[in-house]
Amino acid sequence: MDPILSARRYLIPFRGTLLPQIFTDTLVVGTGVAGLRAALAAAQHGDVILLCKRAYDESSTNWAQGGVAAVVNADDSVDAHRSDTLTAGADFCDDRAVCTLVENGPRVMGELEHWGMQFDRGKNGDVELGLEGGHSAARILHSNGDATGKELVRCLWRRVNSTPAIRVFDSCFALDLLTPAEAPGSPCMGAITHHHRYGLQMIWARATILATGGSGMLWRETTNPPVATGDGLAMAFRAGAQIADLAFMQFHPTALYVAGASRALISEAVRGEGASLIDRNGSRFMQSRHERAELAPRDVVSRGIMARLAETGETYVHLDARGIRNFAERFPGIATVLEKFELDPATDLIPVRPAAHYMIGGVRTDLDGRTNVPGLYCAGESSCSGVNGANRLASNSLLEGLVFGERAGLACVEMRDTANAWGVTAPSSPMQIVSSIPDSDRGMLDLEDVRSSLRSAMWRNAGIERTGSRLRDATEMFDFWSRYTLDKIFDDPAGWETQNLLLIGALITRSALWREESRGCHARADFPETSDAFHAHDLWRRGDSEPTLQPVDSTEPRIIAGAPN
Repeated sequence: MDPILSARRYLIPFRGTLLPQIFTDTLVVGTGVAGLRAALAAAQHGDVILLCKRAYDESSTNWAQGGVAAVVNADDSVDAHRSDTLTAGADFCDDRAVCTLVENGPRVMGELEHWGMQFDRGKNGDVELGLEGGHSAARILHSNGDATGKELVRCLWRRVNSTPAIRVFDSCFALDLLTPAEAPGSPCMGAITHHHRYGLQMIWARATILATGGSGMLWRETTNPPVATGDGLAMAFRAGAQIADLAFMQFHPTALYVAGASRALISEAVRGEGASLIDRNGSRFMQSRHERAELAPRDVVSRGIMARLAETGETYVHLDARGIRNFAERFPGIATVLEKFELDPATDLIPVRPAAHYMIGGVRTDLDGRTNVPGLYCAGESSCSGVNGANRLASNSLLEGLVFGERAGLACVEMRDTANAWGVTAPSSPMQIVSSIPDSDRGMLDLEDVRSSLRSAMWRNAGIERTGSRLRDATEMFDFWSRYTLDKIFDDPAGWETQNLLLIGALITRSALWREESRGCHARADFPETSDAFHAHDLWRRGDSEPTLQPVDSTEPRIIAGAPN
């Protein structure tokens, strides 16, 4: 058996009844847009505990610049939004998920406005709408220029803080999901957590919703915050959940490239306002690669940039935004970042190159966030509902978190019924769950070195363009690091995060190696064409020797194993 696919069940040894016990109706792990919206919805039918891994403002949502894609203009239509989403998804989206997303867009925007979210408006009072890559119409709502995520977080947190049914546990790390048995198919009963002040705790819940975001810290070049370490995916995999489509990682074309600095995102909205990509000779190069040039889908633009870098031998290209009037007024956050590096977008070219941005694959769910593990739900970037296909359409992610976070929060009321469709009895007293992990006699690797090495390996071998030989090299490297790291017992988040990164990185390389085709944001130089043989979701589960395939279904409802009809 593949050592990764048979990974141990829990990260640490414990005896459940000897730890502090906490009970709730719904446990929500993650405080980005999906987690906050799920908590608000779940609070309508019971008590909620909301786990915040670190500070509330360290989520990817808080970093989001571009905006929220939704149809709020009479000149636009949900059919057009659906069509654009399906096109960007490279014939790999589940159409019912896409319809659910776009049809709820207008309602969700109205709800946010009612809750006090401030959208940018023009002089006539109408909401200003931006244009981004892959969209056939201007339908991007934004706040404070390029601080939409920050305003959305402010709005949702204000709502959360005024909801008595929600308790927030900050600086609380979720290590693993609790299941009565270690074999796949056992229901989820909550999570074992570590609080910086109170230590290990058992949180028992009738329903658990994962909204832990992505895994961008797996790559050396990333726009993600440091918290994006794939914890939710790793926890779900160890608990027996199916993880789907991990080969698809979206790389954002324009991250600020300054040697030694973190890769700050330069929003796609900048290109939507007229900025162009040029090489070192000042020549635009995207016009010959796609009819929409700089506003082509992100995978097209990212590969276009990398191809031009290979041709010129340069490290980065330039974003020319000198023609945008009042840049600092439209994009105040980006202007502030550029100023730190003495760059003035009115007169200077902006050095950019692609960086890992958004995880398309995740925990496989149905339209209400249900997974194949009874009692476990998932929403947002950590999920795979099929809405994104093989490549996410720009600015659909915040809408996805809002729509599917709400649906998961509402759906999990079914777990309060002792006669629920799974026959799962909610925990009302501590259960005796024991994790026994033998001491390892293998040597110890330096964690910082492992993290640095795995990120470089992922960027080099599982980046924007891949080959079978490089993916096999990466798989072998992950297996080596895992042999000396996944067998260890750590007592702090740094160690647990590294173990989660290793597990998810190893699964991503296996998925990318298996998918012998190029589709959406997964590009194989040795298999440059799209193949009907791989027109299926690849689902990976602990204990299975190979992935299970699930057809891409554009018309019929999808049923997740173990979920009610």
